Amino acid sequence: MFGRNIKPLALFDWLTKRKKRLSQMTRSELRRQELLLEKERTRLLNRMTRIATDKQKLFDQGVGERVPEVRKMLAQEFELKTTEQLMLARQLNIRSKEMMTVSRLRMLRESADRMGTGTSLGRISEADILKLGRLIESDSIRAEVYQEKLDEILSVGAEVDQGAAAISRAGQGVMDVWEKMDRGAIADAQEGFDEADRSVREKQAAAE
Repeated sequence: MFGRNIKPLALFDWLTKRKKRLSQMTRSELRRQELLLEKERTRLLNRMTRIATDKQKLFDQGVGERVPEVRKMLAQEFELKTTEQLMLARQLNIRSKEMMTVSRLRMLRESADRMGTGTSLGRISEADILKLGRLIESDSIRAEVYQEKLDEILSVGAEVDQGAAAISRAGQGVMDVWEKMDRGAIADAQEGFDEADRSVREKQAAAE
């Protein structure tokens, strides 16, 4: 089955090196990769939350500690966790941009299937995919800039609804929560609100 051995960590290697061309990918294949990326992004977010909690505990412990040697150890641990936070933030940025890319491709494929053309993805060359890969890996490329480049390359404006194309990452996070509530994955309204609020805050912070 598609995706059984596919990991989002190698998304663009997979897109460019597999024999199956990008234009031949089905909606289900794209959706499968989208779900894998979503799962990986959630794992990174959860890990970052745990690290933030650990850092707060270390800091509070250091405030009350009077033994210099112990304080030094706590400071070193605090520094290590901060470094890990920064590494995770970079991975999260990559996963988010990859997920945005796959979501766009899936929308294009769905549009092509509805229209019965089946060829809307054919004009996306391997060079385009390589270009997107470089933009994804670049820490200096902010999400808003990447989205503009992505839409330009994929010609999203001509293929999908303008409202969907224009929505930001933060707005899409809220949409994702509503979709989960529609599926019953989130039953409690307050839980849904809290997740949507957290998602927007995190994406806005990542874009700064």
